Amino acid sequence: MTANYSEDTIRTLDWKEHIRKRPGMYIGKLGDGSSPDDGIYVLLKEVLDNSIDEYMMGFGKTIEIDINEDQVSIRDFGRGIPLGKVLDVAAKMNTGAKYDSKVFKKSVGLNGVGIKAVNALSSSFIIQSHREGKAKLVDFCRGDLLSDDPETNSDQKNGTVITFVPDETMFGKFRFNDEYVEAMLRNYTYLNTGLTIVYKDQKFISKNGLVDLLQENMSGEGLYPIMHLKNGDIEVAITHGSQYGEAYYSFVNGQYTTQGGTHLIAFREALVKTIRDFYKKDYDPSDIRTSIIAAVSIKVEEPVFESQTKTKLGSKDIGPNGPSVRNFIMNFLTTKLDDHLHKNHETANLLLKKIQDNEKERKAISGIKKLARERAKKSNLHNKKLRDCKVHYNTNNEKKDDTCIFITEGDSASGSITTSRDVSTQAVFSLRGKPLNSYGLTKKVVYENEEFNLLQAALNIEEDLDGLRYKKVVIATDADVDGMHIRLLLLTFFLQFFPNLVRNKHLFILQTPLFRVRNKKEAIYCYSEEEKNKAVGKLGQNPEITRFKGLGEISPGEFKHFIGPEIRLEPVKLKRDDDLQEILTFYMGKNTPDRQDFIIERLRVEDDVIAS
Repeated sequence: MTANYSEDTIRTLDWKEHIRKRPGMYIGKLGDGSSPDDGIYVLLKEVLDNSIDEYMMGFGKTIEIDINEDQVSIRDFGRGIPLGKVLDVAAKMNTGAKYDSKVFKKSVGLNGVGIKAVNALSSSFIIQSHREGKAKLVDFCRGDLLSDDPETNSDQKNGTVITFVPDETMFGKFRFNDEYVEAMLRNYTYLNTGLTIVYKDQKFISKNGLVDLLQENMSGEGLYPIMHLKNGDIEVAITHGSQYGEAYYSFVNGQYTTQGGTHLIAFREALVKTIRDFYKKDYDPSDIRTSIIAAVSIKVEEPVFESQTKTKLGSKDIGPNGPSVRNFIMNFLTTKLDDHLHKNHETANLLLKKIQDNEKERKAISGIKKLARERAKKSNLHNKKLRDCKVHYNTNNEKKDDTCIFITEGDSASGSITTSRDVSTQAVFSLRGKPLNSYGLTKKVVYENEEFNLLQAALNIEEDLDGLRYKKVVIATDADVDGMHIRLLLLTFFLQFFPNLVRNKHLFILQTPLFRVRNKKEAIYCYSEEEKNKAVGKLGQNPEITRFKGLGEISPGEFKHFIGPEIRLEPVKLKRDDDLQEILTFYMGKNTPDRQDFIIERLRVEDDVIAS
């Protein structure tokens, strides 16, 4: 049957209808708050960006934020929105002061869209402006105007107050995660020294800018003191650690560009050139950048981002009459970094030793690397370990958020997941027995060990995470001692050689039910003793209780429930004060008296719980 195509099929959506029908264009994705890039955090950011822009223009040194369950309130002390335009800035697309570059020269938001998206996607949106002894309040519901109050007298300081509740009909049952909110607020303060953000009676403030950012995010000390370089519209902080990979934090006009862009490409290129020129040796770029942790922040006039969520800079020039982003950063680093290294001989020597160590390790594995790649390529043609999916995370340079790969052990577990999975977005990688304990080993083992080599090839993470084929890498092991041991060995592998997989929140543990409690009418799957006891109380009359010890014991029909929409994933996280090497040494190093005491103490706690 052919669809009717006539004048009646042509529709023009008003601004709020379009935002609600195509939210991905404005906030990236919806989500329930369990991921830091979920839409509710983008709503928070869009409002905050306006307050930050006021601070950057020299107005309002404090921003107050309150999140009470689902309601968000943000109060700044800037100039306040001109009272006659409060309604327009909240409900009229492409309306705002940021089109006037004299007022907001280097602003975060330029399109006059962000706050309208918050309005349209909120079940309640109240905007109030205090300005020169007067106040104006406008109230909305899902973008529809509820009330436009007349101006009143005000004894409050100038500024804007926005209170909103994300719409549950769009976001479902959501929850703001304090960890993600606080990380966002810290980034704002690192980039705006002197700004104070108050959240839940806690003050966030930074005195040292990007130096504070690196120190907060490093697990352990740097190999040399952080190099902190500033000049007007650019600020960078650089050091090296002992971890593998490269870690960057890039910002444009105060916006955290999680996907980088032209400025990060230019920074990585300029760093290599400057260091090659300083040491007068043509070092391989990977030898210079391996183990680096760096932050770069630039200010650009009228920046062009690749999406409304502003996570990747597309601008090629600093401004209409300025140099290219590449030349601007290149000129800055070749001058400032070169000067710093000449003035700080100990730092220069420590950096040189790190580069030489990286070079030595790279050359040590270069011989086996080619053979390992060929082995992985050949194996992939007949790879029984990998049951791939049809869509990948970086398909056509688009990030497919629902893609994942389950790493399992044994044929029965792999069989259950393979049969139950969604072949479009879910892949399965099957281990053969327990993997090697990689603690203390060099990256050479990744290529020498067949399991690790094939796993690295399946994920496509040899050089960096840009080619990562799955958004979520999920460790799926049995709920017994052996399964826990395999889980720890895999965690050690990723933390040792690919820590950015964890830092960028790609690694998860699959939670599967420990018990099935059922009678003739109903089956309840339980993930803990507490849930089991509740299920027994609910079903009553001696229900059948099954304890699942291995994933292979769960039938494919049942498994489909546990890896579908109701999947329970526990993210693997590195806290700000976690020392990665200390953690790996304690748990996976030699069997020390301290670890023995730790195990014995945990056993005593378990015995006390069981006895009670």
